[in-house]
Amino acid sequence: MVQNKKAVEKAPTMKMTSLVEYQEGSIVSRTLIDKKAGTVTFFAFDEGQGLSEHVAPYDALISVLDGEAEVALSEKVYRVKEGEMAILPANKPHALKAIRKFKMMLVMIKA
Repeated sequence: MVQNKKAVEKAPTMKMTSLVEYQEGSIVSRTLIDKKAGTVTFFAFDEGQGLSEHVAPYDALISVLDGEAEVALSEKVYRVKEGEMAILPANKPHALKAIRKFKMMLVMIKA
């Protein structure tokens, strides 16, 4: 067996929970990738803050980085917390509300 002795270059890294900070009474967002094929956006919700029910024409994946939230999807409510994720299918009504301070990464797939 031949081993490759070539050094592996380490990609730049970031701590996901520090990409957005909580702000009292607000929702903070930061888009890191905005391409024709999709977006990656980080959100920080103060306790009680949320996104009202809406429909998106694209599939979305939320990954919870900190805290806990309720996700309403097609009239059912689910709780998500740190380390969990949820898929929000295209054209299905959904909403989010922070049960306590809550950070998430949202990945929208457009193509």
